[in-house]
Formats: sequence, structure tokens, C-alpha cells
Amino acid sequence: MSTPGPRARCTSAERSPTVNATPAPNPCTAALAAWGARCLPQPVLRLALAYSGGPDSTALLLAAQQAWPGRVLALHINHGLQAAAADFEAHARAFCAAHAIELQVRRVLARPARGQSPADAARQARYAALADLAQQAGAACVLLGQHADDQAETLLLALSRGAGLPGLAAMPERFERHGMAFGRPLLALPAAVLRQWLLTSGHGFVDDPSNSLQHYTRNRIRAVLMPAWETCFPGFRPLLARSAQHAAQAQTLLDELAQIDLAHTGVPPLIMALQDLSSERQANALRHWLRRSAAAAPSTAQLHELLGQIAACRTRGHRIHLRVASGWVNRVGPQLMFTRTGQTAQI
Repeated sequence: MSTPGPRARCTSAERSPTVNATPAPNPCTAALAAWGARCLPQPVLRLALAYSGGPDSTALLLAAQQAWPGRVLALHINHGLQAAAADFEAHARAFCAAHAIELQVRRVLARPARGQSPADAARQARYAALADLAQQAGAACVLLGQHADDQAETLLLALSRGAGLPGLAAMPERFERHGMAFGRPLLALPAAVLRQWLLTSGHGFVDDPSNSLQHYTRNRIRAVLMPAWETCFPGFRPLLARSAQHAAQAQTLLDELAQIDLAHTGVPPLIMALQDLSSERQANALRHWLRRSAAAAPSTAQLHELLGQIAACRTRGHRIHLRVASGWVNRVGPQLMFTRTGQTAQI
């Protein structure tokens, strides 16, 4: 059921007095081509795109349709979380019909788990729905419209939370979820460039009214912190995106080192083999094991305590039973095992 709130604001050619008779090329075109050369299998027979109706996904949808005419499927997910959801869906249907783009709409009801925010539940439901629709259509990938502003906000949010390299790497340009590849071709393009092109070209889009609600941390970063950074460091967005790329490269090296070390310790890891490693390499290997095997991310305090227990584990009777993320790390014989709360299966 939708909650009361402001309606979506539609920006269209009729509202914009700056429409040019000969608009500039779509800035997404070059970015999409460069990303496709790096990340897409060729030839592209079918491609899906998450289309919200906002400016970023609108510009990307038009570029994708130009690059692969007749092979692009727009996917619109209606969460029903706000009054504007019906406006978003109506706009998506009208826009795709006007541009002869195939559209599929799915309405999902995301119920937050205990301790989970509605936004996180909606995000997880959205990815699952996008992957399912794309797989049914035989698409090679689902394109997402996140841009340089989104990447900068993600990095600033990670910094404010004291995140490690995985957080500082922000959003990858390609990843897999629910058995489907997802891609973000626009991470180097500022939002203002996309919006200005749409306005001057006369293409309509909708603005999400929830983006102005500053009780959301990301919205406060967007409304307060990003303008301050722009004042102090004009053009900073691509530079933060570059920093995120450097963090991602460093994390790739750490992952490769963890794979080498886990080949030595075994999976699940042997405690004595872990003790052969430096504490830094132990921490790196343990993070990698928990993330890849159990989708669990230990806090700094949890990992510090676990490392201390591993160092102290020199006798047969030494017990390890520590809370980590959503489960427990236990000593079972010579190995460490991870057990989720309420489950008996061990990883």
C-alpha cells in the first residue's frame, strides 16, 4: 500500500523553454559504448535496463535504444511505497510507448525483515525482480543509471561510516546478483550533464519527490555536503569516482592475496594454518572467507576479537564462539566454522 506524500513532478519538453532545434549528442552514448567494449559480451542480442522514469535512466535508455535498436527491454519496478509510484509507472508506460521501446512492469511488495529498513528491503526486492525479468527475456545484462553524483555520495557515505576498502570502492561498474549481470555505464557522468541534455533535447522525465526528504542520510549528503564540496573543489565528482576506482583496484589485489592464503589454510580455514600468517593477512583472509562463503561482513571490533582468539588458540580445549555479523564463528576441531543464527549448517 502506498503512503501519502508528494506527487511526482514531470519535466517535459513543454515545460522546458530551452529546447534546441538541433540538440547535442546524448552524453550517455560515448560512455555506454566505452563500457560495453569493456564489459559486454558481443554481439548483444538482448539488453535490459532498469527504467524508473528519472533523468539518469531516461538518458541511458535513449542511448541504449540508439545503440541496439529493437533489442532493449525497459524494466520498471513499482514498489508502491509512496503516492508518486503510480505517476512513475504511468510516465514509464507513456514514454516507452512514444519511443517504441518494449517495457515490462512488475509491482513488488517488499516486507522489511526485523532490523531492516524499508529502503533496503525495497532495494533487495528490486534487484531480485530485475534479475528475474531479465532472465525470462534472455537479456545479457541489466543496465543501471547510477552516475558520478551517486558514486560520490556513496563514497562520502562510506567515509562517514569508517568503511574499509570494499566500502570505499563504492559501486562497481559491473557485478552479478541473483544470477544476472548488472552494469553501470554512467559512473563518470555528472547528473547535471544528463539533466541538461534532456532539457535541451525536449525529453520528459520525472523527479522523485522523496529525494528532498532530508531524514534520509544520502539525501542530506546530496543537499548539504555535495554543494559544499562543489564550492571548495569545483568538478570534484569525477575525482571521487577515480578514488573509488583506486580503492576497487586495491581491493582486487587483496582478494587475490586472500585466495592465495585460503589455498594454504583451506576452506573452512585451519586455525594452525591461519597462525602462520601475519595478523593483517589473517584479517584479509577471514574477511574474504566470510564474505564469499557466507555473505557475512564482520565489524572491526568482531574481527579484532576473532584475531585475538586465533592467536590464543594453542591448546586442544581452547573454545572459540564469537558473534560475527548474522551468525557465529566457532572452533570445530582444527577449523573455524561459520553458523548462521537459528541454523545448524556450518560453512
